[in-house]
Amino acid sequence: MTPESSGRRSAQSWWVPRLPRGVPVARHRVQEAMRSWGEPDERVEAAALVVTELVTNAVEHTEGRRIRCRLLRTPGRVRICVWNRGRRHVPELPGPRKPQSYGAPVGPPAAEGPGPVSLGGPDTTDEGFSLASVAEDGRGLMLVDALATRWGTRTSASGRLVWADI
Repeated sequence: MTPESSGRRSAQSWWVPRLPRGVPVARHRVQEAMRSWGEPDERVEAAALVVTELVTNAVEHTEGRRIRCRLLRTPGRVRICVWNRGRRHVPELPGPRKPQSYGAPVGPPAAEGPGPVSLGGPDTTDEGFSLASVAEDGRGLMLVDALATRWGTRTSASGRLVWADI
C-alpha cells in the first residue's frame, strides 16, 4: 500500500538549537522520517525545502535557545510544524490569500499564508507587485507557499507556530 492509501497516522517531534547548525539537522530528520514512512521522493524533497525555510526563519527572526519541529502524517498529507518561543517579526508576502479548500485544518483556525505567487514577467507577479519589493527574508516564504498545499501561523503568549501541509 502507498502511504496515501494506507490510512496510517504517524508523528515525530524533536528539538533543534536556534542556531544555523539546527537547520540541516531539521532537514535530515524530515527526510529520514518521511523515507521511513515510504513517502514519494518528490514529497520528501519538498518537505525538506519547506522545513529548511521555516527553521531558517525561526533562527533569524525569533528568540529562545531552541526550536521544536514536528512532523504529522495523515493519509494524503504531511504537516510540518515549527514552533519557537518569542513573537518577533515573521516575514510576510504582499497580497491577499486566495481562498482554496484543501480539507479541514488540524486544530483551531489559523492565519494562512498569502497564497500562490505566479510570475507574470521577469520581475512582477500577475498580482501587481515587484519581486524586488519583497524583502530578501520574505522570499523563503514564497518557496513555502509554492510547495505547500496550505500553510499558516498561530501566535500565542508563549511563542509562534508556523505550519505547512505537503
